[in-house]
Amino acid sequence: MRLLFWGTPDFATPALRALIGEGHEVAAVITQPDRPQGRSRSTLVAPPVKQVALEEGIPVLQPDKPRGEEFLAQLRAYEADLSVVVAYGELLRQDVIDLPARGTVNIHASLLPRWRGAAPIQAAILAGDAETGVSIQQMVLKLDAGPVLFESRVELRNDITGGELTEGLSELGAEAIVEALVLMELGGLEATPQDESLATYAPKIDRAMARLDFRKDAVDVSRAIRAFDPRPGAWGVLRNAETRLFGVRVLSDRRGEPGEVLEIGEMGMIVACGSGAVAVETVHPAGRRRVTALDWAQGRGVAVGDCF
Repeated sequence: MRLLFWGTPDFATPALRALIGEGHEVAAVITQPDRPQGRSRSTLVAPPVKQVALEEGIPVLQPDKPRGEEFLAQLRAYEADLSVVVAYGELLRQDVIDLPARGTVNIHASLLPRWRGAAPIQAAILAGDAETGVSIQQMVLKLDAGPVLFESRVELRNDITGGELTEGLSELGAEAIVEALVLMELGGLEATPQDESLATYAPKIDRAMARLDFRKDAVDVSRAIRAFDPRPGAWGVLRNAETRLFGVRVLSDRRGEPGEVLEIGEMGMIVACGSGAVAVETVHPAGRRRVTALDWAQGRGVAVGDCF
């Protein structure tokens, strides 16, 4: 099957590698433009999928916006059977979705219709979902609302971080798209419409969403720390400075004023919540390097009795 592959971040690279490895002809990779990075913003960095494509000798398209007659003409020239989209980062118009003979499918990191939108991985952790997975859906113009063609499920551990789940679901998505395309070629895929009454949404993460509220239950606080690990990092303000927190476990038998630092020792920094407390292993104070909570205390960055 001749494919167009749309994607940008690391999350997309396992699927691209899997499709190439299974012998699918990837006619072109469409990704975001190279972006400036570093303090000076003078160094352009290519998206991860571009690097894979160049290694494999696959043409790369990097439109500012995936639209317009000139861009459509470029896509038509590849005579693709199907487009596969994985975290591309831009909404596609109907004429782009419908261009390949078999349309466009998307690998989405949730069990649709639960957690449509930009941040389904973090949303599943924050909500304490028992399971999650990936859905292969036929793309339509409405966000993540197309019929589901294939899904793979996985149990959601209660200690998993956003980074760990992202890595796991990227590999699961790669396996799922390979299996889905086999079934598609055999005529064995059935399109199941989504139940709109069950739809939930996971908006794009902004900085405010990652601010910790220690008035909440310790379980909720721990979920937030895990969901936003490693990026953007759940954060609080202590001694008028922002500090990101990583590595957490719940201590249901500890009590104190919400946000109060109760103890600092080998198990980390224990911070009281609205109910219970959390033990935090490492911290990343603004403008400094990431350190263990104990090292931070020994450097006089925090002390028992301080309050977030």
